[in-house]
Amino acid sequence: MADSTTSAAARLGHIDTWVFDLDNTLYPAACNLFHQVDQRIGAFVSRLLALPADQARVVQKGYLAKYGTTLRGLMVEHRLDPVEYLNFVHDIDVTPVPPNPVLDGALARLPGRKLVFTNGTVRHAERVMERLGVGHHFEAVFDIHAADYVPKPEPAIYDQLLTRHAIDPRAAILFEDIARNLKPAHDRGMATAWVKVDWAWAQPGDDMEHVHHVIEDLTEWLVDAADLRAGLPAPPRD
Repeated sequence: MADSTTSAAARLGHIDTWVFDLDNTLYPAACNLFHQVDQRIGAFVSRLLALPADQARVVQKGYLAKYGTTLRGLMVEHRLDPVEYLNFVHDIDVTPVPPNPVLDGALARLPGRKLVFTNGTVRHAERVMERLGVGHHFEAVFDIHAADYVPKPEPAIYDQLLTRHAIDPRAAILFEDIARNLKPAHDRGMATAWVKVDWAWAQPGDDMEHVHHVIEDLTEWLVDAADLRAGLPAPPRD
Protein backbone atom coordinates (compact mmCIF):
# COMPACT_ATOMS: atom_id res chain seq x y z
CA MET A 1 0.00 0.00 0.00
CA ALA A 2 1.15 3.52 -0.76
CA ASP A 3 2.73 6.01 1.57
CA SER A 4 3.52 9.71 1.09
CA THR A 5 4.65 11.04 -2.29
CA THR A 6 8.19 11.75 -1.13
CA SER A 7 8.89 8.53 0.74
CA ALA A 8 7.25 6.45 -2.00
CA ALA A 9 9.39 8.03 -4.69
CA ALA A 10 12.50 7.64 -2.55
CA ARG A 11 12.03 3.87 -2.58
CA LEU A 12 12.43 3.68 -6.36
CA GLY A 13 16.23 3.80 -6.45
CA HIS A 14 16.39 0.32 -8.00
CA ILE A 15 14.04 1.12 -10.91
CA ASP A 16 15.62 1.19 -14.36
CA THR A 17 12.51 0.59 -16.50
CA TRP A 18 9.44 2.83 -16.27
CA VAL A 19 6.33 1.38 -17.91
CA PHE A 20 3.25 3.56 -18.38
CA ASP A 21 -0.27 2.86 -19.41
CA LEU A 22 -1.41 5.57 -21.81
CA ASP A 23 -5.02 6.65 -21.49
CA ASN A 24 -5.95 8.43 -18.24
CA THR A 25 -2.42 7.75 -16.98
CA LEU A 26 0.08 9.79 -18.98
CA TYR A 27 -2.59 12.47 -19.35
CA PRO A 28 -5.32 13.39 -16.82
CA ALA A 29 -8.61 11.53 -16.92
CA ALA A 30 -10.32 14.95 -16.99
CA CYS A 31 -9.34 15.20 -20.68
CA ASN A 32 -12.05 12.58 -21.21
CA LEU A 33 -10.76 11.09 -24.43
CA PHE A 34 -12.41 7.86 -23.34
CA HIS A 35 -15.84 9.39 -23.90
CA GLN A 36 -15.00 9.89 -27.56
CA VAL A 37 -13.68 6.34 -27.89
CA ASP A 38 -16.71 4.95 -26.05
CA GLN A 39 -19.09 6.72 -28.42
CA ARG A 40 -17.23 5.46 -31.47
CA ILE A 41 -17.23 1.90 -30.13
CA GLY A 42 -21.01 2.14 -29.77
CA ALA A 43 -21.36 3.46 -33.31
CA PHE A 44 -19.15 0.66 -34.66
CA VAL A 45 -21.14 -2.06 -32.86
CA SER A 46 -24.41 -0.53 -34.04
CA ARG A 47 -23.25 -0.51 -37.66
CA LEU A 48 -21.61 -3.95 -37.55
CA LEU A 49 -24.56 -5.74 -35.97
CA ALA A 50 -27.32 -3.57 -37.48
CA LEU A 51 -28.64 -2.69 -34.05
CA PRO A 52 -30.19 0.52 -32.74
CA ALA A 53 -27.93 2.54 -30.48
CA ASP A 54 -29.48 1.41 -27.20
CA GLN A 55 -29.20 -2.29 -28.05
CA ALA A 56 -25.68 -1.84 -29.41
CA ARG A 57 -24.64 -0.29 -26.12
CA VAL A 58 -25.91 -3.32 -24.21
CA VAL A 59 -23.82 -5.58 -26.45
CA GLN A 60 -20.81 -3.26 -26.16
CA LYS A 61 -20.80 -3.23 -22.37
CA GLY A 62 -21.64 -6.92 -22.14
CA TYR A 63 -18.60 -7.85 -24.21
CA LEU A 64 -16.46 -5.44 -22.19
CA ALA A 65 -17.49 -7.18 -18.96
CA LYS A 66 -17.11 -10.71 -20.33
CA TYR A 67 -13.97 -10.40 -22.47
CA GLY A 68 -12.08 -7.41 -21.04
CA THR A 69 -12.60 -5.29 -24.16
CA THR A 70 -15.46 -4.91 -26.60
CA LEU A 71 -12.96 -5.70 -29.35
CA ARG A 72 -12.16 -9.11 -27.91
CA GLY A 73 -15.86 -9.91 -27.65
CA LEU A 74 -16.47 -8.94 -31.27
CA MET A 75 -13.50 -11.03 -32.39
CA VAL A 76 -14.66 -14.12 -30.50
CA GLU A 77 -18.38 -13.80 -31.20
CA HIS A 78 -18.34 -12.30 -34.71
CA ARG A 79 -14.87 -12.99 -36.18
CA LEU A 80 -14.24 -9.27 -36.46
CA ASP A 81 -11.19 -7.86 -38.27
CA PRO A 82 -9.52 -5.99 -35.37
CA VAL A 83 -7.63 -3.52 -37.60
CA GLU A 84 -10.82 -2.02 -39.02
CA TYR A 85 -12.27 -1.64 -35.52
CA LEU A 86 -9.16 -0.09 -33.98
CA ASN A 87 -8.71 2.40 -36.81
CA PHE A 88 -12.31 3.51 -36.40
CA VAL A 89 -12.57 3.81 -32.62
CA HIS A 90 -9.26 5.69 -32.23
CA ASP A 91 -10.09 8.26 -34.92
CA ILE A 92 -10.70 10.91 -32.26
CA ASP A 93 -9.82 14.50 -31.45
CA VAL A 94 -6.78 14.48 -29.12
CA THR A 95 -6.62 18.26 -28.69
CA PRO A 96 -8.22 18.08 -25.20
CA VAL A 97 -4.83 16.72 -24.09
CA PRO A 98 -2.66 19.77 -23.28
CA PRO A 99 1.11 19.91 -23.76
CA ASN A 100 2.89 19.04 -20.51
CA PRO A 101 6.43 20.46 -20.41
CA VAL A 102 6.73 19.66 -16.70
CA LEU A 103 6.10 15.97 -17.41
CA ASP A 104 8.58 16.19 -20.28
CA GLY A 105 11.22 17.54 -17.91
CA ALA A 106 10.54 14.93 -15.24
CA LEU A 107 10.83 12.07 -17.73
CA ALA A 108 14.08 13.54 -19.05
CA ARG A 109 15.60 13.49 -15.57
CA LEU A 110 14.47 9.99 -14.62
CA PRO A 111 17.27 7.54 -15.42
CA GLY A 112 16.39 4.39 -17.30
CA ARG A 113 14.15 3.16 -20.09
CA LYS A 114 10.55 4.28 -20.63
CA LEU A 115 7.86 2.25 -22.41
CA VAL A 116 4.12 2.49 -22.99
CA PHE A 117 1.93 -0.57 -22.35
CA THR A 118 -1.56 0.03 -23.70
CA ASN A 119 -4.74 -1.72 -24.78
CA GLY A 120 -4.86 0.89 -27.55
CA THR A 121 -2.71 1.15 -30.66
CA VAL A 122 0.75 2.51 -31.38
CA ARG A 123 -0.76 5.21 -33.61
CA HIS A 124 -3.14 6.35 -30.86
CA ALA A 125 -0.27 6.41 -28.35
CA GLU A 126 1.92 8.40 -30.74
CA ARG A 127 -0.80 11.01 -31.31
CA VAL A 128 -1.39 11.46 -27.58
CA MET A 129 2.33 11.62 -26.75
CA GLU A 130 2.84 14.15 -29.53
CA ARG A 131 0.22 16.37 -27.86
CA LEU A 132 1.91 15.95 -24.49
CA GLY A 133 5.35 16.58 -26.00
CA VAL A 134 6.89 13.46 -24.42
CA GLY A 135 7.11 10.87 -27.20
CA HIS A 136 10.87 11.20 -27.60
CA HIS A 137 11.41 9.67 -24.14
CA PHE A 138 9.80 6.31 -25.00
CA GLU A 139 11.76 3.58 -26.71
CA ALA A 140 8.71 1.44 -27.52
CA VAL A 141 4.94 1.08 -27.33
CA PHE A 142 3.62 -2.40 -26.54
CA ASP A 143 0.08 -2.15 -27.89
CA ILE A 144 -2.96 -4.32 -28.50
CA HIS A 145 -1.51 -5.53 -31.85
CA ALA A 146 1.68 -6.70 -30.09
CA ALA A 147 -0.51 -8.50 -27.55
CA ASP A 148 -2.32 -10.41 -30.32
CA TYR A 149 -5.46 -8.45 -29.43
CA VAL A 150 -5.62 -9.91 -25.93
CA PRO A 151 -6.13 -7.06 -23.43
CA LYS A 152 -4.73 -6.34 -20.01
CA PRO A 153 -5.05 -7.80 -17.42
CA GLU A 154 -4.54 -11.19 -19.14
CA PRO A 155 -1.34 -12.42 -17.42
CA ALA A 156 0.26 -13.89 -20.54
CA ILE A 157 0.64 -10.52 -22.24
CA TYR A 158 2.69 -9.20 -19.31
CA ASP A 159 5.09 -12.07 -19.95
CA GLN A 160 5.18 -11.10 -23.63
CA LEU A 161 5.98 -7.50 -22.69
CA LEU A 162 8.79 -8.52 -20.34
CA THR A 163 10.29 -10.98 -22.82
CA ARG A 164 10.04 -8.84 -25.95
CA HIS A 165 11.68 -5.84 -24.28
CA ALA A 166 14.10 -7.74 -22.02
CA ILE A 167 12.66 -6.17 -18.87
CA ASP A 168 13.78 -7.35 -15.45
CA PRO A 169 10.51 -7.12 -13.50
CA ARG A 170 12.41 -6.64 -10.22
CA ALA A 171 13.79 -3.35 -11.60
CA ALA A 172 10.61 -2.11 -13.29
CA ILE A 173 7.47 -0.22 -12.31
CA LEU A 174 4.06 -0.09 -14.00
CA PHE A 175 1.81 2.99 -13.79
CA GLU A 176 -1.91 2.34 -14.42
CA ASP A 177 -5.27 4.01 -13.92
CA ILE A 178 -7.10 0.65 -13.73
CA ALA A 179 -6.03 -1.01 -10.50
CA ARG A 180 -6.80 -4.60 -11.54
CA ASN A 181 -4.30 -4.23 -14.40
CA LEU A 182 -1.54 -3.93 -11.81
CA LYS A 183 -2.00 -7.36 -10.28
CA PRO A 184 -0.21 -9.41 -13.00
CA ALA A 185 2.67 -6.92 -12.84
CA HIS A 186 2.87 -7.29 -9.06
CA ASP A 187 2.76 -11.09 -9.38
CA ARG A 188 5.80 -10.92 -11.67
CA GLY A 189 7.82 -8.82 -9.27
CA MET A 190 7.25 -5.35 -10.67
CA ALA A 191 6.60 -2.31 -8.54
CA THR A 192 3.12 -0.92 -9.16
CA ALA A 193 1.58 2.55 -9.07
CA TRP A 194 -2.12 3.32 -9.35
CA VAL A 195 -2.94 6.75 -10.83
CA LYS A 196 -6.21 7.50 -9.07
CA VAL A 197 -9.43 7.98 -11.01
CA ASP A 198 -12.97 8.39 -9.75
CA TRP A 199 -14.59 5.55 -11.66
CA ALA A 200 -15.63 2.72 -9.33
CA TRP A 201 -14.74 -0.01 -11.86
CA ALA A 202 -11.12 1.20 -12.06
CA GLN A 203 -10.47 1.25 -8.31
CA PRO A 204 -8.82 -1.54 -6.30
CA GLY A 205 -11.60 -2.02 -3.76
CA ASP A 206 -10.54 -3.78 -0.59
CA ASP A 207 -7.63 -5.64 -2.17
CA MET A 208 -4.66 -3.28 -2.10
CA GLU A 209 -1.91 -5.90 -1.81
CA HIS A 210 -0.88 -5.47 -5.44
CA VAL A 211 -0.84 -1.64 -5.30
CA HIS A 212 2.47 -0.27 -3.98
CA HIS A 213 1.97 3.43 -4.71
CA VAL A 214 -1.18 5.54 -5.03
CA ILE A 215 -0.71 8.69 -7.10
CA GLU A 216 -2.98 11.72 -7.13
CA ASP A 217 -1.00 13.62 -9.80
CA LEU A 218 1.42 11.70 -12.00
CA THR A 219 3.41 14.72 -13.14
CA GLU A 220 3.96 16.01 -9.61
CA TRP A 221 4.90 12.55 -8.39
CA LEU A 222 7.44 12.03 -11.17
CA VAL A 223 8.98 15.45 -10.53
CA ASP A 224 9.53 14.42 -6.91
CA ALA A 225 10.89 11.05 -8.00
CA ALA A 226 13.32 12.70 -10.43
CA ASP A 227 14.49 15.15 -7.75
CA LEU A 228 15.08 12.36 -5.28
CA ARG A 229 16.87 10.16 -7.82
CA ALA A 230 19.14 13.12 -8.53
CA GLY A 231 19.88 13.51 -4.82
CA LEU A 232 18.02 16.81 -4.59
CA PRO A 233 15.52 17.66 -1.87
CA ALA A 234 11.93 17.57 -3.00
CA PRO A 235 10.20 20.96 -2.89
CA PRO A 236 8.03 21.59 0.16
CA ARG A 237 4.32 21.03 -0.23
CA ASP A 238 1.69 23.39 1.14
